[in-house]
Amino acid sequence: MGEKNILAYFKSPEEAQAAAKKLEALRVVDMSIDRFSRYPGADPANDLPTLAGNFGSLSSLVHGGDFTNSSSGILAAADPSASGMSDGGQGGPTGRDILLTAVVDESVHHQALSIVEQTGGMI
Repeated sequence: MGEKNILAYFKSPEEAQAAAKKLEALRVVDMSIDRFSRYPGADPANDLPTLAGNFGSLSSLVHGGDFTNSSSGILAAADPSASGMSDGGQGGPTGRDILLTAVVDESVHHQALSIVEQTGGMI
């Protein structure tokens, strides 16, 4: 038999972990849970030099520091939704920033999808 992939989005790591525990009973081939952001790099909430007052990291950026660690903060600060004066446009995030990726046997794929939906996941 073949294998099928599942990509499911959750609102919290706890929801994803609950689904993962139930999926393990189906003998999952491979599974991972990851958080993602609309901006590359580190957590944008902790990387906003202008909003958080962390000017040291901005100074190191200007003077040849690591651009990739600060770029997510710069992108987040430049986003129209950052000001609070905009609806954000383009749909924005749905609050589902946890991704559960699973590879299951084809024979249990529909059962696995059902488990994901019952635990609050969006496929």
